[in-house]
Amino acid sequence: MTYVIVGGGVAGLVTARRLALAGESVTVLEASGRFGGIVAERTVGGIILDSGAESFATRGGTVDALATELGLGPDLVTPLDQPAWLYRASGGPVPLPATSVLGVPGVPLAADVIAVVGLATALRAQLDTLIPMPYGVNSLAFGDLVRRRMGTGMLEKLVAPVAYGVHSAHPYDLEVDRVAPFLRSAMRSEGSLAHGVRMLRASAAAGSAIAGIRGGVHRIVIELLADLERLGVTLELDARVSSVVPGSARVGRRTVRGDVIVAAAGVLQPADARPITLVTLVVDQPELDVAPRGTGLLVVDGAPGIHARALTHSTAKWPWLAERTGGRHVLRLSYDAVQDDVGETARADAAALLGVDLPTSSVVDSARVDWTRPAPEQPAPEGITAVGEAAGGTGLAAVVAHAEATAARLLGG
Repeated sequence: MTYVIVGGGVAGLVTARRLALAGESVTVLEASGRFGGIVAERTVGGIILDSGAESFATRGGTVDALATELGLGPDLVTPLDQPAWLYRASGGPVPLPATSVLGVPGVPLAADVIAVVGLATALRAQLDTLIPMPYGVNSLAFGDLVRRRMGTGMLEKLVAPVAYGVHSAHPYDLEVDRVAPFLRSAMRSEGSLAHGVRMLRASAAAGSAIAGIRGGVHRIVIELLADLERLGVTLELDARVSSVVPGSARVGRRTVRGDVIVAAAGVLQPADARPITLVTLVVDQPELDVAPRGTGLLVVDGAPGIHARALTHSTAKWPWLAERTGGRHVLRLSYDAVQDDVGETARADAAALLGVDLPTSSVVDSARVDWTRPAPEQPAPEGITAVGEAAGGTGLAAVVAHAEATAARLLGG
């Protein structure tokens, strides 16, 4: 078989590799001047960093397995065991409660949950244990399920910022069975959302829920490209596809023939993408050595004076990175809307969130990257296969797992 993959992000590259390993002929068409999508490297303040994803979920072991196949197994690392924090809508940071499924508490009346949401919201959420089980369990959207069982307050004050930190999306935009595939069955078995969450937490394997790669997650793309070249895959940059139909893709005046796999969401649904901005700051501020907010903070929507949705203190999170920065600190702040002067906004947000003075002179360097998060899955036209975030869900774990499964299906596995 001959395959044409439109889009050279991780989904397209993983799919291409699996097909090529099976002896298929594959061409990858990437519209930009580089491969990897949001998984890429960028030098900020003389430090090579991930410009997009810097970690991945370990669930299913799919990314770990891929990294090991690519020779990166010895460099798989877990973050430092430091707590994350939450910046409340009422202002001020508090430690993030110990929850199991995207911020949903197993014990709504726990002290650390009350500290975040308040007693009234926690009491409403506790009613979940008294509400008959059928109510809400068939909700398609994760946000709708949480609201029905635990109330709007718990949804917006705790679950929404955690969901955004993990998936860069509001819970109403996340499908229950995609982001928490075992939650419904656990709820039915245990009789409530809270009890279901506790069951899932008790049954979860020990160890960190996320991992990274020493030197940066972008190394996956480097090794994927090396493998694809070895396997004889045709890799084309600056190859913007204007249209796809079953059996071919159009690039300028040229037609590339083969079974089409679309790994670029904009080709199928250009109108529904959502902008996201990530700002990286490299700062010289010794007061950050104590990691005053652990590995970072999630921000509740409407927090006074704060524009960022989340902050990651990368040098507090990854010991390997701290070893390479010469005492400087790397901070990453995410925004869900593009701003003109986002660098200055990020500096001010970081100072407020971390509770540390960060004068302009402390910023050694900064960089921003803008990308779009595709809308939830829409059916691909008949005769065309779709992979990537729009088809498989957000995050490297979901993207890689879907790409591997799609390739296996195409190969008849």
